[in-house]
Amino acid sequence: MVPTQLSGPVLSLFRVVVGLLFLCHGAASIFGVLGGNRGSGEAIPFATWPGWWAALIQLVCGVLVLVGLLTRPAALLASGSMAYAYFTVHQPEDLMPLQNGGELAALFCWSFLLVAVLGPGSWALDALLARRRAAPAEPATASPASVPA
Repeated sequence: MVPTQLSGPVLSLFRVVVGLLFLCHGAASIFGVLGGNRGSGEAIPFATWPGWWAALIQLVCGVLVLVGLLTRPAALLASGSMAYAYFTVHQPEDLMPLQNGGELAALFCWSFLLVAVLGPGSWALDALLARRRAAPAEPATASPASVPA
């Protein structure tokens, strides 16, 4: 395989991993699973601003990016939410991500921006739907061939 043949599958695997990790953060915060919100073992109270809404974005966009459905808009929303988190929560504490604890927000932000720009890769529901739309429609019944007499 040449590198150009690998780009679609590798991008798809990158999308799946990033989506799954984002989904896990959302599930932890909304449902209190996987250690809960910030390792507390608890869920964020329903509709609490901005944490619960951010977790909802993580959960929904994580699922969409994971399966590759509406990938570009979901990845763009996820990227924007992580940029917001970085600049409102982490950056006021200190300038550098290593010092303000914002490495994960920065990595998610740039990872989702990459997926939004490059697309979902070849192994995605978006790609499957595009292939089906591009395929010629086959008639339901075959018409008899006209044979000259």
